[in-house]
Parts: sequence; C-alpha cells; structure tokens
Amino acid sequence: MRVAILDDYQRVALSSADWASLGAEVVPFHGHIPDTADLVAELRPFDVVVAMRERTPFTAERFRLLPDLRLLVTTGMRNASIDMAAAAAAGVTVCGTGGSGGATPELTWALILSLVRHVPDEDRRIREGGWQQTIGFGLEGRTLGVVGLGNIGRRVAAIGRAFGMEVLAWSQNLKASAAAGAGAVAVSKEELFDSSDVITVHYKLSDRSVGLVGERELGLMKPTAYLVNTSRGPIVDSDALLEALRSGAIAGAGLDVYDEEPLPGGHPLRMAPRTVLTPHLGYVTDDGYRTFYGHAVEDIAAFAAGRSIRVLT
Repeated sequence: MRVAILDDYQRVALSSADWASLGAEVVPFHGHIPDTADLVAELRPFDVVVAMRERTPFTAERFRLLPDLRLLVTTGMRNASIDMAAAAAAGVTVCGTGGSGGATPELTWALILSLVRHVPDEDRRIREGGWQQTIGFGLEGRTLGVVGLGNIGRRVAAIGRAFGMEVLAWSQNLKASAAAGAGAVAVSKEELFDSSDVITVHYKLSDRSVGLVGERELGLMKPTAYLVNTSRGPIVDSDALLEALRSGAIAGAGLDVYDEEPLPGGHPLRMAPRTVLTPHLGYVTDDGYRTFYGHAVEDIAAFAAGRSIRVLT
C-alpha cells in the first residue's frame, strides 16, 4: 500500500500521527499542486490519498485519470471540493476525520480583535520606530452579527457575549427559539447588516450561498462596521468587498478564506486597505492536526482490514 499526503505545507504530517503502524510507504507532498496533469503524474503510483481539507479538488476528471486510487481520506467530515458522485462511480471510498471545534472560532476572534484594535498596523509601526497612531474600536456595548448560527457560529456568539456585545443572528431557516438558545436574537438579513458593528460569516458553502454577502448587503453596513469571513471565500462577493474597502463604505475586513486558494500573488485583496488577511488558518492548530492525521491513519487501517470507518461515500 502506498499513501500520499497532500498539501503538507508545514511539514508536520509525519510527526502528527503513527503512520509507521500502517506498514505502508507514506509520502508527504509539501507544496500545492494545482495543475491536473502535474497532480495526476504525482499521484498515479498511489492507491491511497490523504487530502487536507479543500486545498486540492478531486473532480470527475481527476478520478478518471487515477484508476488505481482506492481510498481518499479528507480531513474533516465534509469536503465541497470532492465530487462524491464521481468518487462512487470510480469505486473510490471516501472517508473523513474528526477535527477541532474550537479552532475556527478562536481564529475568528483573532481577526476581529486584530481589526478593531489595529494590531497589525501598530505592530508594524512600533518595529519601524513609531508609536501609537490608531484609536481602537471598543466592543463592549456594540452589536455582533452572526451569519449562520451553526456549531461555529454559536461558539463565536458566546465569545461576543463575553465581551459584552449584543448578538444578532440570521440564516435562512433560523428559528427565534434556536437563536435565543445561543444567546442571540434572530433578525432579518437586512436588519443584521444594517445594525451590526461586527459581522462574522459562518455559513455552509453551496450553490445557494455563493455571493450571499454582496453589494446589497455591504451597502447596508455602517461605515464604521467590520466584516469577517472564516467560512468559505465565495460566500462573500470579492469584487463588491474590494469596492466597499476602497471607497470606505465599511471600516475593514478580516479574511481567512478566498475564492481561489492559495491566493494568487498579484490578487488585489493582497493590497486592499483596512484588511487583516490570514492563509486559511481556521482549522490549523496542533490539536486539530493530531486529530486529522491520527484519524486518517485509523481510516486507512480500517480500510485495509475491510471494515471502513467514517465513510462519506
């Protein structure tokens, strides 16, 4: 059995789990391989592939070009970049793993605090010999708007309450009782964008949610309000967001996710004003990686023994 581990950017995959227990050849790839021909050439000798989240898409074409692939393990229990129907048609078993529930809420608040207290700007300024030029935006008594009150959104809301913020929430089917149970008030989408001082996006990516936050929603925001997205890039219209940032229609944005990842070197978001940008770190923690790779080893061992676990398709 040959196992490929994709997108091991930090070179920690092998030290995060007991791969030797598999008795297999395990090969990590440390750089992203975006081109299909290059990816297929690298993966053709492997019958098992471990994919880190949604970094590498597995399309019907890629499954067709990898006829010896038998098991695909994705970290996490959901991966929108894998064509599950194509995997099933190709006879490829897809399994998932657990994760770290607190990782993304923690990063969400790292972005919020960095934005409202201008941490990157002041860090850079003090290293350049300067001193105290910005005025922070206090959170106590302000309003937090949570778009998508699922597991992550509920954790983010709880931290907002700890900061003394009022919490509003919206999602398409959110009931008032469910919001109240999370310490939030269910409101319309329009009211959330119009009333909130900080808006954070935690919505599942689907055909219906692409562009969920667009020109109209950004236009409702206060010029003093901030937007944070640690969910998926396409949920926020990046062109509309760039225009809002450049025109000063909103105070700033914190982004961990993008339409294309890795974010291309010349992408205008890299130069956008009043932004804090991170390279999709929401799930990247030591605990999370130990769970991801530890469960991946378990998935592979179970598959080899003919009793697959955590099967997605």
